[in-house]
Amino acid sequence: MDDIDRMLVGLLQEDATRSYAALGQAVGLSSGAAHERVRKLRERGVIRRTTIEVDQEALGRAVTAYVLVDGGSWMGDAGEALAAIPEVEEAHVIAGPASVLLKVRTAGTRELQDVLRRVFQVDGVTGTRTIVALDTLFERTLK
Repeated sequence: MDDIDRMLVGLLQEDATRSYAALGQAVGLSSGAAHERVRKLRERGVIRRTTIEVDQEALGRAVTAYVLVDGGSWMGDAGEALAAIPEVEEAHVIAGPASVLLKVRTAGTRELQDVLRRVFQVDGVTGTRTIVALDTLFERTLK
């Protein structure tokens, strides 16, 4: 990846609806050349998908929680079971005080409690510790 590719990725992270003409103009390329570069970035897996950013509270998901999951064995194989819980937004195998870190969004604490019950049903889970975010200062994807 060169500097132009990095600029294109950054521009698309800011606004994925930009036209190829606007992208090209911003980095000094024709729209066709910008299109070709973006196509290659997709082929190489640098750009995995195009999505939108939404207001979670407006969708009824006002509670953000981070759940440290303890496992009695290797939890790296639990991804499919954790992904089946729709409120789990992210799951990471971690080094440190737990085996897996989850980012969970729910409408309220009652729904969070239900998610925790379902996490406990995943094979190998022996415990959880939950941190509820009171406010989000910012979220971003690094360029």
